[in-house]
Amino acid sequence: MTNYKQRHTDTVAIVTGGAQGVGFAIARQLVMDGCTRLILAGRDAEKGARAVQELAQLGATAAFVSLDLQDIDACLSLTQTAVERFGTVNTLVNAAALGARGTLVDTSGELWDQMFNTNARAPFFIMQGFVKYRLAQGGEGAIVNILSQCAHCGQSYLSPYSASKGALATLTKNVANAYRGNRIRCNAILPGWMDTPGEDATQRRFHGATDGWLARAEATQPMGQLCKPDQLAGLASYLLSADAGVMTGALIDYDQNVAGAYPE
Repeated sequence: MTNYKQRHTDTVAIVTGGAQGVGFAIARQLVMDGCTRLILAGRDAEKGARAVQELAQLGATAAFVSLDLQDIDACLSLTQTAVERFGTVNTLVNAAALGARGTLVDTSGELWDQMFNTNARAPFFIMQGFVKYRLAQGGEGAIVNILSQCAHCGQSYLSPYSASKGALATLTKNVANAYRGNRIRCNAILPGWMDTPGEDATQRRFHGATDGWLARAEATQPMGQLCKPDQLAGLASYLLSADAGVMTGALIDYDQNVAGAYPE
């Protein structure tokens, strides 16, 4: 039987979007499962400092790196930053994303570029840097990309977002196939509607949500809740561990609504 507290004792991880929400939940779960060395990458240095402090209280050595996902060179150098800090890196989580609104008919070229540069191009080059390093070390490593149920379709006002997540879904499988012989595994989790600080801000900014929106939204859901980062984090920890065995190229729906189901 696996001792989860020992599952990640040899893990040295990079987690983008690691200062809050899903990214931080995964980072914290990795630490609870034995990881002691992490790089958290994101935009908000203040949130990053708080995240690093919380992980330190759990016994980990973590560092926050400011990362502009629009900057290809910064994405490529993230792995080297981790290597310089910890001597190696063998685990990558791409959780950072842009979730702005746009329909087919009102999306500008600027928004389209921002969306794809953040949600598809940035993970591409972050993975490029990571995989190049792991190949130079003889192979082995694990990647988890955080996608969205919108990769299957998405609402009308999430047209460019859905397209960018669909691109990352294909890229996940492509990377998994290309480097399976090098024992570098790449999987993805596709969460549904999630309870995160980012979602709270999105609901208030784009949908006029007021205090209490979360409770009202959860009351409409089949299981009485939105997806919770702490629950998803356990799945991510498993996928990133040796316990996942040969599992690679998987796109795992993480939701209470089943794709393809219709009212009866």
